[in-house]
Formats: sequence, C-alpha cells, structure tokens
Amino acid sequence: MGYYDENHENDQDSKENGHQSRETHVRGGWFLSGFIGAIVGMVCLLIFAPILSDLGVFPYQVSTGAQNTNNVGNTTFNRQMNVNVTSSVTEAVDKVSPAVVAVINLQKANFFDNKYTESGIGSGIIYKKDNQYAYVVTNNHVVSGAEKVEVRLNDNVKTNATVLGKDSLYDLAVLRISSKNVKSVAEFGNSSKLKRGEPAIAIGNPLGFSGSVTQGIISSTNRTIPVESNNASIETQVLQTDAAINPGNSGGALVNIAGQVIGINSSKIASTGTGSNDDVEGIGFAIPIDFAKTVIEKLETGGKVQRPMLGVSIVDLTMVPNEEVKQLQLPSSVKTGLVVTDVQSSSPAAKSGLEAGDVITEINGHKIKSYIEFSTYMYTELNAGQKVTIKYYRMGKSHTTQLTLGSKTFS
Repeated sequence: MGYYDENHENDQDSKENGHQSRETHVRGGWFLSGFIGAIVGMVCLLIFAPILSDLGVFPYQVSTGAQNTNNVGNTTFNRQMNVNVTSSVTEAVDKVSPAVVAVINLQKANFFDNKYTESGIGSGIIYKKDNQYAYVVTNNHVVSGAEKVEVRLNDNVKTNATVLGKDSLYDLAVLRISSKNVKSVAEFGNSSKLKRGEPAIAIGNPLGFSGSVTQGIISSTNRTIPVESNNASIETQVLQTDAAINPGNSGGALVNIAGQVIGINSSKIASTGTGSNDDVEGIGFAIPIDFAKTVIEKLETGGKVQRPMLGVSIVDLTMVPNEEVKQLQLPSSVKTGLVVTDVQSSSPAAKSGLEAGDVITEINGHKIKSYIEFSTYMYTELNAGQKVTIKYYRMGKSHTTQLTLGSKTFS
C-alpha cells in the first residue's frame, strides 16, 4: 500500500530551497573573490611588466605610461604599453641599409632618339669612398647592355655612374659615383666563418621596391653549382640561403647578424644554379664576399680580370661517340679526359705542339675528367702567364708538354 505524505514533501522542498540558497551564496562569494583577484592580478602585471622586461622575462622591452580618465563618476586607470621591437636583425638592417642602392640600367629606345629609358633595375652596395668618389659593387648582368647607368641612393637621390669594370664569369661589376651625397659605406664580413643555420638578411630592390628586406638562414656555406658565361662553363662555390632573392635583388647585400656584408646576391645564379626550369622557393644564392673581394679589387683598379687561356677547343671524352673513341686508340684505362677538336693559331697550345685529336688527361698532375672540371681548375687555381705541364694521349701513346698560359677576359 502506498502513502502520500504532504508534510514530507514540504520538508523536502524546504531543504532543497535552503540548499539552493546556500549554493547561491557560495557561488556569489567565489565569483566576487575571483573578480577581485583578476583585478589585482591585472594591476600587478601592469605595474611590474617593465621590471619583468628588464629581467629578460619578456622577449621584447616593455615600457608603460599611465593616465587617469573619469568614466560616469568612476575613476579608471589606463596604462599604455609600448613594445620596443628593436632587435639584432633591425640593428643589422639599420647599419647596412644606407649603403645599399638601386642600380638603373638605361638604354636608348631607338637610334634616332636621344632619350634614355629604364631597361632594368637591380641593386648595389657602396663599399668604399674617398673625398671625390664612392665605389659600388653590383652584378654584371644588372648593367649588361647599358648605355648609361644611374645609381639611386638610399635617400632617393640619383647620381650618374661610371662602369669601371665587368666580369661576366662571376657576374660582378664595379661602378664609380660621386661621393658628395654618400653618407655610409658597407662593411665586408668574413664568409669563410659562416655556419649553417645562422641568420641571413637580404637587402635590395626586388621588382623595384627600394630597401626591401627579407630574412632567413644560411642553408649551405659551400654549395657548388654550374655557371656559364661566354661559352665558358665552370663550377663555382656560392652561399645558399632561404632568404628570398628575387629579380631586382641582384647585386644587393646578403648580411649577417652583425650588419656585415657576407655575400652579393645574384638572381641570375639563383635561376640557373638549380638546374631546373621549375619555380623553386626557399633557395637563393649569393657570391661569397671573401671570393668577391679579389674580383672587385681587380675590376676597380684594372677594369677587368685576366684569366688563363690555353687556346684550344675541347669536348668531354665521355660525350664522344664510341666509334670515334676507337679511332683515338686510347688505352683501356683511359676513361675520361678532354678531346682537342681545334687549336688556335699562335696560341700557347699551338706553340707547345698540341694538335686536334689529342686527349688531355692531366694539368700539373691534376686529373682532368670533364670540361667543367678543367675550366674550374684553370680559373680558380691557375694564373695567366703561369707555366704548366700537360699530360695527353696521341694515337694511344702518353706524352707531356710544357707551356705558358695566355690570358683572356670575360666582360
């Protein structure tokens, strides 16, 4: 039998109401305490933020300024927090930027028009100045074909430039301008001491946007890539970075965190060095400053770089058809070398007795396996006027000859 107890139900309601009342009171207390705690925490943070910043707790320096405002009779304290974003990167950029300029290639539209028009624009670096002149290094391809060259300084002042010298093999050129408005010159660093992963900053004029800055790291300190110029192919060592290097950046500065120039950017090398027609992101190349300094000095003082010359036309043995290789009657041990296809008259090679059909295998004891290896060795290890010993094969027999290297330039 079931019973319905009205009084018991009323007692339960009374208990539940009392519990809810206490719960509401407790919740209200916690809310008030939390609210007060939050206010106190915020005030403490605002007060002690500058101190914590000075102790290095925050990645940026923080300063505060206080002002009082009245809001509907209640006083509200507003604190303005100013973030100082000065860093090693911004300091490096500030240091070198005044020395990074725009180099403008001007050409006449046609033979009958004396008006010059802008054919292209790149970047350059002011590396030296005296009381009369300042000197700018840029890429050779930036000024190639120019009938007139202008330099636009960091403060947008334009000045005429004289091309002192060009070297297409390593894509470098030196310009001379008036030092009248030049306020700063760049400091050259030491590219041989770079480490993979250290910061790298590219500064230049990509697409004509003056003073553009991109940041990345040194991806490789000693990347070897093929470079071609005036029918000469060599392998050259460059710096690789993921800092964006686009058209217009050519000739601009690759800078370390100390604001020193460690490389000269080249979009031409970047476009050919990958060996691919595909667009590649995150791969840029720069000419190491340690290497560039030697070329810059020669271009500034002499207008050109004299390089050794043998005086022959050659082709890789591995590229010769098998039937023709058999006619050379080479020993089975000779798998690589350079086949002489032509000898220039009165050249060092001609004077030494070399003939078409000879197969060159060594120069000064250095084994020559390919044309690009031959060119690289010639242009980086040997000098014009130097005497060398060449080992070659003629009709299956080994011979040696000595000759004095001639000279040629790549302008």
